[in-house]
Amino acid sequence: MFTVTAIQTGRTKSVRIHLDTGSACNISAAVAVEAGICEGQALSGHEINSLRSAEEFHRSLNCALGIIGVRPRSEKEISARLARRGFDTETIQQVLGRLKERGLVDDAAFARFWRDNREYFRPLGSRLLESELRQKGIDADTIGEALVGIDDELGAYRAAQRKVRTLSPLEYSSFRRRLGAFLKRRGFDYAIAARAIDRVWQEQGNAVPD
Repeated sequence: MFTVTAIQTGRTKSVRIHLDTGSACNISAAVAVEAGICEGQALSGHEINSLRSAEEFHRSLNCALGIIGVRPRSEKEISARLARRGFDTETIQQVLGRLKERGLVDDAAFARFWRDNREYFRPLGSRLLESELRQKGIDADTIGEALVGIDDELGAYRAAQRKVRTLSPLEYSSFRRRLGAFLKRRGFDYAIAARAIDRVWQEQGNAVPD
């Protein structure tokens, strides 16, 4: 058994626990309070290891909350980022479980968010959007549900509308070539891109050459 000889409070909501062996460990104040740590308390080696595991979980959870505070993330994204920060697989899985319990991680909701975000800010073809979601670790069934009703014709038109301002001075062949290359990079197939190009060209008051 080990005895807590002193508890030193830090400036960043952390405490340093000193033991009678001369060793010490740092844990967050939240973990210390939850464990009920106090001076004179006897701790077994198992309890000390549990404190360290709880601290690792606490740090990993706070890191994950910071990650999803920027924007929603998929499970795969969160897991990869936590792994890069040095957290072990078991801790990461525990954190993901806690986030799911709180409704803060949901791949189905993330897939819908990603689709809506792309449709509004950066329209993509459905195949490219599907590829993006696969890269983020979303399973095929969830992707299929998220992409129900997506309209590539409308997406290509909206993407072309946003690009057309920079191409307006061009004559038709150059306009068509450059806008076509842009829409191809966005994942729209040739026929859909061609219809969108002619539509925005005509909306500029131009006639489509024979």
